[in-house]
Amino acid sequence: MSPDTNAKLIYMANQIATFFKSQPAAEAAAGVATHINKYWEPRMRRKLFEHIEAGGEGLNPLVLEAAAKIRRPEAA
Repeated sequence: MSPDTNAKLIYMANQIATFFKSQPAAEAAAGVATHINKYWEPRMRRKLFEHIEAGGEGLNPLVLEAAAKIRRPEAA
């Protein structure tokens, strides 16, 4: 993944986390995961998981918490 694409995905994921941060703690991670599952295509989710597996640098902790509830796409 190009650094530019990676930066855009991180930015988008962090924006989603910022929005859901205002929700009750028990609902925030689920909200992030639901949004990403619903609106991100599989290759975007695949790139997100690749970044998380590489250490997840720059991601909001809420995105990392939500990762357990995000559907992992099949390998390309």
